[in-house]
Amino acid sequence: MIVPVPLAWTRLLRRQFNQAAILAQETSRLTGIPYAPGILKRVRATRSQVGLTRLERGRNVSGSFAVAPRHRARLRGASVLLIDDVITTGATVSACARVLLAAGAARVDVLALALVTEPSAVTL
Repeated sequence: MIVPVPLAWTRLLRRQFNQAAILAQETSRLTGIPYAPGILKRVRATRSQVGLTRLERGRNVSGSFAVAPRHRARLRGASVLLIDDVITTGATVSACARVLLAAGAARVDVLALALVTEPSAVTL
């Protein structure tokens, strides 16, 4: 199943869309893999990750995601493709993957539109 990284409801209200959800829907349409937007929930709003260190980002998203008990049976033994729009340090997708695995997913793979790298790691 394809699961997008969820936004806090306040952020979704401000933006009017979830980039990860849009990417997940299109990936589902192109691959035929079922789209499962309700599996993962954001249970705690977090501050913006912009400007935070790797350690601060991990702390910021810790405990922010959960799997609703009603979805645990569907998740048990499943392969999950977790989709986010941008990965910077991996803190968000790591927090999501841990929750999905703890709830019974057999595996979690991650797909993102963009990966931020350190400027010193980029050679032109």
